Amino acid sequence: MKTIFNNLIISLIIALFGSSQSGFGQQKAEQKVVQIETKDGNLYTGEVLSNDSVRVLFKSDKLGEITLLQVDIKKIIPLDVTQIKGGKFWLENPQSTRYFFSPNGYGLKKGEGYYQNIWVMMNSFAIGINDYISVGGGLIPLFLFGGAPTPAWGTVKVSIPVSKNKFNVAAGVLAGTIIGGKDFTDSNTTYGIFYGLATLGSKDANVSLGAGYAFAGGSVSSSPMLNLSGMYRIGPRGYLLTENYLFPGSSSFALMMFGARTIIKNAGLDYGLVFPLGGDSGSFAAPWLGITIPLGRKK
Repeated sequence: MKTIFNNLIISLIIALFGSSQSGFGQQKAEQKVVQIETKDGNLYTGEVLSNDSVRVLFKSDKLGEITLLQVDIKKIIPLDVTQIKGGKFWLENPQSTRYFFSPNGYGLKKGEGYYQNIWVMMNSFAIGINDYISVGGGLIPLFLFGGAPTPAWGTVKVSIPVSKNKFNVAAGVLAGTIIGGKDFTDSNTTYGIFYGLATLGSKDANVSLGAGYAFAGGSVSSSPMLNLSGMYRIGPRGYLLTENYLFPGSSSFALMMFGARTIIKNAGLDYGLVFPLGGDSGSFAAPWLGITIPLGRKK
């Protein structure tokens, strides 16, 4: 486990300060690359050679020159040539503002959003109010099982780009309550965390260090929870992810998470293992599975 963690940290350092990203933009800057999505759900990446009111002559990166009818096209999206490496288009990270669950310093743009589902039951969403502030919420619908008490929460996050695509800071709060069983205004049913963090690196390769104070039942923790997370891009559709928590106190406890993200069309599939350490947790690994679907418009 330690070897995997060390290798990931080394990879992050190389990505942040080395030349691994220099392969982007190898094609000529004047080249206009687009992605065409057809109404039957197919995606094509390449160049539009010509078009009229009836058809589009298109040079696909995989199929060569093809003709598409305008009536079959859902949308044409201009692409950034800096996302082209080795002749292949590297799809945009569908969840660039978060790791498995923990946020990073990047923020959603105005009108952008996402829906995230973890192990079917945990549902959350977020949307950018402007380029600096995003809001969201979530629900674990336990009420479906005999009206059991149901956790629900809301979030607010402020993101500030100190150096564009290199260094970002953010602060926010997640505040929740338990619906059912008691009045949701009862302080004994409230919980959440105030946090702040800093992210070094691009949206494709970065590391974040954060701290937060948890609260529940009307009291606030006396010592902060610490978080160290990172992601590193390994190909057109893949990322390595790590997310780690340290809960200091009389009996220190930690959670370590290692895994990956695979981009499927525009969605991101996250999978990995969670390792609890310390306390009375024993020795075991729990699986993690989640999917993120982008919502709203992309700038």
